[in-house]
Amino acid sequence: MQTSTVKILGLYNQRANAKMNEIIKTLSPEEWERPLGGYFPSVRSLCSHTYIADFSWLKRFSQSAGRLGTFAVFKDPLFSRDYSFSELLFPAPGEYLESRPVLDGLLMDFANELDEGDLAGDLHYSNSAGDRFSKNFGGLLLHVFNHETHHRGMISLYLEILGRANDFNSLSAVL
Repeated sequence: MQTSTVKILGLYNQRANAKMNEIIKTLSPEEWERPLGGYFPSVRSLCSHTYIADFSWLKRFSQSAGRLGTFAVFKDPLFSRDYSFSELLFPAPGEYLESRPVLDGLLMDFANELDEGDLAGDLHYSNSAGDRFSKNFGGLLLHVFNHETHHRGMISLYLEILGRANDFNSLSAVL
């Protein structure tokens, strides 16, 4: 994989989230929390999950031995804390709308620091259950961006159920 691919995916992620958030900011507190039937039952729970997942992957990358752990982006104070997947963040949409662009900016900063050697290497890490893995780092980055796209699709459906027209998942917009 090439760093140009990671940068395109990072930019796409950042822009798609920004467009999605323009719609999310129109939700009432009741719509933000409304159970809509999925595994993650509300827009809030989906936004909380994707935020924690992206944060957790970046945190794993920051704690790796070798070059990955030395990137400047990981000096950000945000990485001084941890989240649990059992947490439900952002009681109000405004809290999410303030936090998500910061995390997306850090993801983009990280993408801009990578080189092809980083992408070709393996990452040795533990998941949230403590299970140990060693996987190709470039592939794991693709997983992170794919995970975001998957859940934005779910949020898109929830927004349609709530009567909000949306179309924020076009990768071609950043090419």
